[in-house]
Amino acid sequence: MITIVERDMAAFFRAPFNAYGGGTPHVSPMLSDLKRFLSAKTNPLFASDEDFSFFAAMRDGRPVGRITAHVHRASNTLHRLNRAYFGYFDCADDADSAAALLGAVEAWARKRGFSEIIGNFNLTAMQQAGVMTDGFEHHPYTDQIWGPPHLPRLLEANGYARSFPMTTFEQDISTLDAGRLTTPEQRRALADQGFSFAPVTRATLSERLEDARTILNDSFRDNPMFVPVTKEEFDFQAKEMKWVMDPRISTVMHHQGRAIGAVIVIPDLNPLVKATGARIGWSTPWHYLKYRMARRRAVVIFQGVMPQYQGKGLNPLMLAHALGAMRSAGYRTVGGTWIADVNKASLRQAEKSGARPLHRLHLFSKAL
Repeated sequence: MITIVERDMAAFFRAPFNAYGGGTPHVSPMLSDLKRFLSAKTNPLFASDEDFSFFAAMRDGRPVGRITAHVHRASNTLHRLNRAYFGYFDCADDADSAAALLGAVEAWARKRGFSEIIGNFNLTAMQQAGVMTDGFEHHPYTDQIWGPPHLPRLLEANGYARSFPMTTFEQDISTLDAGRLTTPEQRRALADQGFSFAPVTRATLSERLEDARTILNDSFRDNPMFVPVTKEEFDFQAKEMKWVMDPRISTVMHHQGRAIGAVIVIPDLNPLVKATGARIGWSTPWHYLKYRMARRRAVVIFQGVMPQYQGKGLNPLMLAHALGAMRSAGYRTVGGTWIADVNKASLRQAEKSGARPLHRLHLFSKAL
């Protein structure tokens, strides 16, 4: 028998472990992160508890699925939408559990007068987004979604339609040919014009992250679904970065003293999170030391250039600089967050750099 429980964090957290087992590439967010994400007291995305809820499906008292329902009010206002959003959809291959979970979020959305629901968003388009539709055999990097092949089928069986195709990428740094991105002559020419790189260290982290937020908002403003990120939201999402960052591999580009581009990269934390069971416990320091000695994967969280500086060869220059720094630091592969099919320029850059497709994703929506 299936029952739905609401706002039960213990059941919500345990559901994907029970649904998928330990042998899949799935990596749960840390329990401590889920608690702060799903709280109006700590997450500036939510004005109050009325803006979200979360549910778990229980089969005979055991959680086997989960989902969130929420509203991104800034997105609805900017894009003139009347949408509810679902996220963190994880479920066993169980038609009754999926129907009950999706029914719960649809009821939540209808009660509040929304005309459609769409997801996954964990919890915005600038965080994890999409439902995986191909590439299931590949392990995800930090900030990439992984889900089993039955999730799209369960969504479609409940009246959801796929749209907005996206792809994540992976690049082998060990075989990097920087000449594919930019030539020494181009690099010298840009240096002569006053372009330079500034490292992102722990001492400069606050300043560099504010630079990155400004660059993010300006460079992504015309992208589909993008909503400018407030300082409170950006600081909230980057709260733990100083503890996990590697100052050797992120950079901000300056032109005559002004920040005009950024590549923000962090080590892939998924091996550590998986080893700890996504909980902080007595063994976490040991797992962290073991992880630090063996980390070989990094992930680009964000890359962008101010609009007035685009088309000058700066994106390839920044990427070549960052990839070279990663290789020098001992990293072997780097992953990237999703790129939509409509973003032809970014797709061309990924192809030119030698990146290979990793996962295929879609959004799934339903009229209410």
